[in-house]
Amino acid sequence: MEYRLDGHYGYGRLMRSSVPLIGMMVLISLYSIVDGLFVSNLVGTTAFAALNLIWPALGLVGALGLMVGTGGAALVSKTFGEGDETLARRYFSMSVEAVLLLSVVTAVPLFIWMEPLSVALGARGAMVEQCVIYGRICAAGMPAFMMQMGIQPFFMVAERPQLGTWVSLASGLVNIALDALFIIGFGWGLAGAAAGSMCACCVGGFLPLALFARRRGHGRLRFSPARLQGPPLARACANGLSEFVGNISFNVVAMCYNLQLMSFYGENGVAAYSVILYLGFIFIAVFTGFNMTVTPLVAFNYGAGQAGELRSLLRRSLTLMLALGVVLAGAAELLAGPVARLFVGYDPDLTKLTVYATRCYAPCFLLSGVTMFVSAWFTGLNNGPVSALVSFSKAFVFELGCVFLLPALLGADGIWFSASAAEVLALALGATLLRRFRSRYSY
Repeated sequence: MEYRLDGHYGYGRLMRSSVPLIGMMVLISLYSIVDGLFVSNLVGTTAFAALNLIWPALGLVGALGLMVGTGGAALVSKTFGEGDETLARRYFSMSVEAVLLLSVVTAVPLFIWMEPLSVALGARGAMVEQCVIYGRICAAGMPAFMMQMGIQPFFMVAERPQLGTWVSLASGLVNIALDALFIIGFGWGLAGAAAGSMCACCVGGFLPLALFARRRGHGRLRFSPARLQGPPLARACANGLSEFVGNISFNVVAMCYNLQLMSFYGENGVAAYSVILYLGFIFIAVFTGFNMTVTPLVAFNYGAGQAGELRSLLRRSLTLMLALGVVLAGAAELLAGPVARLFVGYDPDLTKLTVYATRCYAPCFLLSGVTMFVSAWFTGLNNGPVSALVSFSKAFVFELGCVFLLPALLGADGIWFSASAAEVLALALGATLLRRFRSRYSY
C-alpha cells in the first residue's frame, strides 16, 4: 500500500494507514511487558516492584525525545504542505541532532543521582539497590532510548509507516532474546532485563537513523548534518509540548500512584498497579499509533489550506477513537483474570487484588483515546500551548487530584477509579476547546 500525506482519508484509508504505526507502538510497548514477565516470574516480587517504581522517572527523561520528535514531525509536515521540501528536510535533521544532544545532557545527572532518586520515589531496603541497578543501566542507554522515542513520529512523515513496524519488530525480538540470555542464561537478574532493553533500543533508535542517513533515503526524509537553529527548534518543542507534558504527567502520576499504593497496600499494591500499566501500555500504544498517523495529516492539510479535509479528519478520527475505546475497555474487563495470572499467578492474594483493581480501572480506556486525540489534533495544527493544556489538565490537574482526593473519600478503592474520573473531566475540557477554536482553523 502507498502512503501519502496528500489526498482524501476516509475511514478505510485512515485505518489501513494507521495499522503500521499502531503495530510499531504495540511492539515497543512489549519491551516493558517482556521485562516484567521475566522479572516477576524469575527474579521475584521485590525486583518487579523496583523495576516499576523507577521506570516512570526514566520515562520522564525519555519524554524529551518524544517532545522534539512529535513537534518536529508536525513542523516538517506543515513545511512539506507549504511546498518547501529542502527546508523540511533541514528541520528533520535538526530535530534528530537535538534529541541526541538532549540525551547526553540528561543521562549523566540521572546516572549520578539514581540512588537518592530511588529513595525519594519510595524505595526502601532491598528495593533501593534493585532500583539503582536497573536505573543506572537504563541511564547509560538513554541516547538509544531517547532516539527511539524521537524518531517514531517521522515514519509517517516519510510516508513509510511500515518501516517503523519492521524496525520495532526487530528490536522487540532482540529484547526477548537478550532477556532470556541475560536473565536465564547468565543469571544477571534485574540488570539483565535493563541491558536487554537498552540493546533493543539501539536497534529501534539507531537503525532507522542509519536508514534515513543513506544517500537513497526512505521516502521524503533524509538525514544529513545541519547547523542547529533556535527558532525552528523552539517551534518544534512548542508543538511537541503536549506529548512531553502528557508523557511526563503519565510518569509523575504513576509515581504518585506508587506512593499511595505503598501506603495502602505495600509492595503488592505497586505490583498490582504494574500489571494494570502493562495492559494499559498496549491499549495506549493503539491510540498513540493512530495519533502518530493522523497528526502529520492534520499538519499537512493545515499547511496546504485544505479546510474540508481537516473537518473530515476530525469527524472520522473521533468516531474511530470512541469505537476503539469501547472495544479496549471491554477487553480489559475480560482479560483481567488471564493477565493477572500470567504476571503474578504464583501469589493467590496478589492475583485476586490485581484482577479486582484491573476491572475497577478498565472504564478509563473508554474515553482515553478521544482525549488523547484532542491533544494530538492541536499538535497537528501547530498549536502546542492548547495541546499541552489538554495533556497537562488531564494528568496533572484531573488525575493527580483524583489520586489523592478519591482515596480520602472512598478509601483504597478510590485509587483504582481515579483514571476514569479524570477521563470524564478531560473529555469536557477537550469538547470545550474544540468548539472554541473551530472558527480559527475552519474545521
